[in-house]
Parts: sequence; structure tokens; C-alpha cells
Amino acid sequence: MVPHLVTALTGPINELEQRIIDGMPAIERWFRLEWMEHTPPFYTSVDVRNAGFKLAPVDTNFFPRGWNNLTPQMLPLAVQAAQAAIEKICPEARNLLIVPEARFSSSTYLANVAQLARIFRMAGLNVKIGSIDPAIKSPKKVELPGGDIVCLEPLVRGRRRLGLKNFDPCTILLNTDLAAGTPGILEDLHEQYLLPPLHAGWSVRRKSNHFHSYEEVSKRFGKLLGIDPWLIQPIWGKVEEVDFARAENTDALAAQVDAVIAKVRRKYKEYGINEKPFAIVKADNGASGLTISTVHDGREVEALVARARQKKATDKATEGLRVGATDVVVQEGVLTHERVHDGVAEPVVYMMDRYVVGGFYRVHPDRGSDENLALPGASFVPLAFSESAQLPQPGAKLGASAPNRFYMYGVIGRLAMVAAAYELEATNPEAEVYE
Repeated sequence: MVPHLVTALTGPINELEQRIIDGMPAIERWFRLEWMEHTPPFYTSVDVRNAGFKLAPVDTNFFPRGWNNLTPQMLPLAVQAAQAAIEKICPEARNLLIVPEARFSSSTYLANVAQLARIFRMAGLNVKIGSIDPAIKSPKKVELPGGDIVCLEPLVRGRRRLGLKNFDPCTILLNTDLAAGTPGILEDLHEQYLLPPLHAGWSVRRKSNHFHSYEEVSKRFGKLLGIDPWLIQPIWGKVEEVDFARAENTDALAAQVDAVIAKVRRKYKEYGINEKPFAIVKADNGASGLTISTVHDGREVEALVARARQKKATDKATEGLRVGATDVVVQEGVLTHERVHDGVAEPVVYMMDRYVVGGFYRVHPDRGSDENLALPGASFVPLAFSESAQLPQPGAKLGASAPNRFYMYGVIGRLAMVAAAYELEATNPEAEVYE
């Protein structure tokens, strides 16, 4: 299924597409050299926004869910990537333990876990699922609507190893973002591979570190292609210690919103873009519970403060803003002009090791082109990565080739993955420091 690419008739995105297709040999060499020097995250998903005049990643996830949205045709790519990743990390691996979220609200999440288990079983591993939920004291089988059965088993911790009863894994794959903190049972494992590492979790990770790394990557890649890095990167800024409920440091946040929007407005003028610039306000720490908000002016921060005072402290799963100071990121809002089934859509690129293995469109019929789509009510439509991500079509008419468009999405996703590798290296608490 090829979605309707509304952006096909716009100029700059086609010019970027042409440069990426023409530069494919140099681009692929650039990625190969990067992976000689840096280790990619074990698996990653990247939300991409195609505004027609720019194409940029807006969110990078180290613990991607949604593997159940990949089609059966995409599985061979995922299995091959899984084999390559495991071979590189632990060639003698036989057993793999998946650790999912402790608590989940729907069978959809477990369908994602079942798909992950299927991928690694097809890669030749014995796979079991161990739960960090203290309520799981004996094996619990859950039958899913699609027919899969997921068996959750209680984790067993030894002095230096983690596993299940009668199951000793070489590798432990986390599918939990550790937003509630790092359970002690996962710490101090010296004889097993824990993927991704604990410092990738939200108890440690900060979005600003990733944005800083991606800024570096986009400048270098822009120089390679001879393009303005802004075409592939959102402008951003950071404000520390903002407390919405007490209106502390919110003036600084309003000033940062105005500063980011002013920079975007200058870029719009430079490129002759007749759109209203906007910004996204989000917490630097993904576990803070701060609602992702769209603002068009610094004065709109007052509305965020009013909403916080009205809602007070609320659970992260609701749409509130929690009480307490938190660092806040102001990110250039990137429009999405893509539509699937008459709903606003954005591509999500899935990668394992250094390979693009699939993806889908996140579609939300009730959201606008300047709003966050990762909300209840979203649906998912597969991308054609299974046959086209690594096989662009040079010479195809601009804007008319879905394979070229999808290849371009894969390039942007991999740029974010390079930035993620930089980020993990820079924040590794066990990295050696040379004076």
C-alpha cells in the first residue's frame, strides 16, 4: 500500500530527495565509516516529519514498541539484522531474555513483545520473557487476540547473573524505558549483555543530549550533501528548572519559545515558506509527565501555567502536567503534510543494529498537522520499507517514486541513529575519561 504523498508537488523536498539519491554512494560510505568508529544502539525507532520544505526527526526511541505493526514481509529484514547484531555482541549466544514493561494497559503492547520474541526465535535463539513486575510470582500465560500466547515468568537474580528458573541467558533485551527508575535487579550484571544499556533509560537520559548530538551529525551530513542542515534538523533550545504549577522560570521559557520561533521565522523568510512557525514544548526527561504542547507564541506559555495550576499533580498516563520543577526543551515544530486515509500522518522508521528493517505511518484523524500524533486514537499503516528502503530508484521522476521517498526516510532515521550512538557514548557512566 503506497500512501498519498501530498508533498510530491513541493519543491525543496524534491531537491533534497534528488541530492540524497544522487549522493547515495557517498552517503552509504559515510554511514559505513561512522559504524566503524561508533556502535549503533541495539534497536531504535525514529519519528520523522515531512513538511514538504524540510524533513527532520522529531523523536528517537531507544526502547521501541510497536514491532507488531511491522508486516510479515518486513520480518526477513528484521531477522537478518537481529542475527548480525547478536553475532557482533555475543557470537556464542544461545538464550535471549526479553524484559518488558512491568505494567501495561493493553494486549497491544504484549503483541509487540510477541513479535520481538518471534524475530529472535527466527534468528536462531531460545527466547523467554522475564517480568520485573513483583506481582508475577509464577509463569503467567496471556492469550492475545491474534492467537499468540505470551508467557511471563518471574526473574531470578543470582550474585552476578539474571535469568529465569532453568534459563540462563547470554543477552538480556530491555523493552522497558525505565521511566520509573532502574530496578536494582538489573544493576551490576558483569557477566551478561544488557541491551540497551541502563543509561539509555529515562531515569538517566535527556532529550537535549540527543538534540545536541543530532545537531553535530546534521552539520556534517549537510556538508557532505552541500545542503543547509536546517533542512534535516529542528532548531531547539533548553530552559532549566521550570515549574508550571508555581509559575517559576516560566518567563525564561516564554523567552526561549519566542527565540526559537524567531529563528524559524527567519528560515521561513529565507526559503519563501508561507507557513506559520510554531514550537513544541516538551520535558527534557521523558519520564517527567509533562504534556507535549504546541505553541505559536511565548505568550501561550501562560495557558500552560494555567492548565498546570488547574490540574495540579496528575498521573503521567493522563493529559496533565505534574507539579515540580523540570528542565524543558523548546523544539521547532515541523509540520506534516502527509495524509493516509484522510488522516494526518507521520512516518516512523524502525531499525535494528545499523539497518533499517521496516516502519509504518502513525495516523491520527483528530489531530492537526502541527500537533503531536503519538496519542490514543492513532492507527498504524505499514510503510513499504520491506521492498524499498535499501533499493532506491535513481532516475525516477521527482516525487513520484515511493521507494525514493522511503529511502530518504531511512536515511534520516539512520542519521538519528548515528546521533543516538554519539549520545550513548557521551553519557556512558563507565566510559574512560582521559585527562
